[in-house]
Amino acid sequence: MLIIALEGPSYAGKSTAVRHLRQTALGSRAYVSDCYVEHIAHRDDIPPALTDSAAAQLAAFERFMEIEAIRVAEATASGRQLVILDRSVDTLLAHAYALDALFGHGVHHQLRHRLKTLPFLRPDHTLYLDVPAETLHLRRKTVGHTTAESEYFLHEAGFLRHARDYFVHTPRRPVTQELTVLAADAGPDEVAQAVEALVGFWAR
Repeated sequence: MLIIALEGPSYAGKSTAVRHLRQTALGSRAYVSDCYVEHIAHRDDIPPALTDSAAAQLAAFERFMEIEAIRVAEATASGRQLVILDRSVDTLLAHAYALDALFGHGVHHQLRHRLKTLPFLRPDHTLYLDVPAETLHLRRKTVGHTTAESEYFLHEAGFLRHARDYFVHTPRRPVTQELTVLAADAGPDEVAQAVEALVGFWAR
């Protein structure tokens, strides 16, 4: 089974690329999973992006790992040899890494230890969509996001920097076997086609 994950900040274009892949020959032969939050029926049940304590961060991780267990079961049951994920467990670890850096929760190492005891899909290849903060802000505005930019924690400068560092700069490697960084500040169609080309290359 070949597992490929898409990562990157909110509004980087991951979901658009996944929707595009679903419509291709690649998508027709793959098990494709949407982002964790898309598996939660009620928006109020989604753990907050900004947790106020280490305990809350640990609880959020456990909730998302329940979804990861479902992904594992579904991917296995599908019998497909290609798996495409909109975000992977590295998203959860990157989030904790950023909150540790910003607020000193100190949970990242605990989550890595906990991960050893839980089922998860370990990507063979992860494609990180790298987008400047200014472009992310513009994309939110373009789609009519109503939350004030100052209140949108996932685009807070410190969070963006530390979450990116987890994938690109941190001395502790992500869970994925291989990471490729793709500049994704072009239009959504162009980014989706670039993603398709790379996924197709890996899945040959």
